[in-house]
Amino acid sequence: MQSYRLDRTAFRIATFQEADHWRAYWLGKSPSERLQAAWHLVCRAYNLDPEQEHRLDRTKFAMRKQPA
Repeated sequence: MQSYRLDRTAFRIATFQEADHWRAYWLGKSPSERLQAAWHLVCRAYNLDPEQEHRLDRTKFAMRKQPA
């Protein structure tokens, strides 16, 4: 997987024209590239290892049979 680096100097208030430019930039990427970038951001936000398979914690979510 490609390694991304966060450029902390890139954050600032953007104009509507600049925002449209970024929207066009990401729409120009393939869906696979957009998903890879989104997954990278999720891993960074939750401090996850992007190479490891993540499983649902079944102790937190349980299915109950609805009474008929």
